[in-house]
Amino acid sequence: MNYAILLPLATFAFVTSITPGPNNLMLMASGANFGFKRTIPHMLGVALGFVFMAFLMGLGLAELFEKWPWLHSVLSVVSVVYLVWLAWKIANSAPPKPGEAAGTPMTFLQAAAFQWVNPKAWAMALTAVTIYAPGDTALAMLIVASAFGAVNLPSVSVWVLLGQGMQRILTNNARLRAFNWTMAVLLVLSLYPVLL
Repeated sequence: MNYAILLPLATFAFVTSITPGPNNLMLMASGANFGFKRTIPHMLGVALGFVFMAFLMGLGLAELFEKWPWLHSVLSVVSVVYLVWLAWKIANSAPPKPGEAAGTPMTFLQAAAFQWVNPKAWAMALTAVTIYAPGDTALAMLIVASAFGAVNLPSVSVWVLLGQGMQRILTNNARLRAFNWTMAVLLVLSLYPVLL
């Protein structure tokens, strides 16, 4: 592997990890609804789930899509349905009424599994292994995945902190509901590239 590409790889990993997308929008909503500490498993699931996915894609999973293009269509449909369902859950989340159980943030395993139906994660992983890991060696894939691992967790933490900071503004049910509906609409709008 040409180590001169490490800086461009790290830059690509940072830009794609910090910009809005399904993961970051859901993490911001979780930060606003549950706080930073309760969102940590969700953050770790995003970061480590993506690293694992990128590594596996580099080892040959992407070739399945070349061999069977219809798999891409199936993944797109599953992604859209799942993201719309998540948007609905976010839109309808609100503080519990007295006597009701509090909601729960996404778990580590749920967040890690979500990477497999997240269109932005697929695009990031495919681009990274195609451009930054020529030669298809396991070491090259490990370097690409590690670069994302080093950059992704701090990047997604920013979104959780932003959401948690919004708790000061979201002090009543009407504002929280408006915020959650806004996050849900933005999550659905993030499907725009998939729907094209």
